Amino acid sequence: MKIDLHSHTTLCNHAMGTVNEYVEKAIENGTDIFGFSDHAPMDFDPTYRMSFEEMAIYRGWVMDAKQKYAEKIEILFGYEVDYLPGHMDERVLKADVDFLIGSVHFINEWGFDNPEFIGRYQHEDIDVIWQKYFDLIEAMAKTGFFDIAGHIDLIKVFKFMPKRDILEMAMPALKAIKEADMVLEINVAGYRKPCEEPYPSPSILQAAFELNIPITFGSDAHNPEQVGLFRKEAEDLARSIGYTECATFKSRKRTMVTF
Repeated sequence: MKIDLHSHTTLCNHAMGTVNEYVEKAIENGTDIFGFSDHAPMDFDPTYRMSFEEMAIYRGWVMDAKQKYAEKIEILFGYEVDYLPGHMDERVLKADVDFLIGSVHFINEWGFDNPEFIGRYQHEDIDVIWQKYFDLIEAMAKTGFFDIAGHIDLIKVFKFMPKRDILEMAMPALKAIKEADMVLEINVAGYRKPCEEPYPSPSILQAAFELNIPITFGSDAHNPEQVGLFRKEAEDLARSIGYTECATFKSRKRTMVTF
């Protein structure tokens, strides 16, 4: 079973390609279950996400594709939701979806993974911002709002690495994910970034396995050509750790399948 639950659309304003092009690429590379999880709207950083008024357009696109390609692939509908205290909205959190990915892209409203704001790293204590990041992942998990923890160590994206032990900083977040009965995403976008490895790193994934945290897979595709990239590497990593099953969802209900 080939599963990819993380992809975007042009509504986020930083992706390319039509919904149908993403689906056709997924079919071409043998994906069985393909999920759209575009950046959910919120009253912050509107440049990089859809508006609340566009939620219906997004749903329409995905539902049309779900019907059109029903004989070839299973299409799921979700959102990637930024955990940013004070800016999350019930229109998203209570939307009729198959799953919600909870992600952290902001530390004190600083978009730390955006190349536009990379200069700020020069003025930050790297150990401190890594700890702040994992504190936010822990808080995100404790809300109970989300099904999947997205790219759990995204803070490594530009390869500004801390001196402190990363696993020590990440463990409280992993334990919160376990307590919330969430799934951990193996997100291959890191292979396309300066860090040149998936999210999470093997050491974090090993700790997740020891905590019996389920996994799923996501290409985090922002154009159709990225659908299915690095799938073998992600699956090989998961198997090397000991995973044999991954999660899929329908109406917020989780099912585990062999990959």
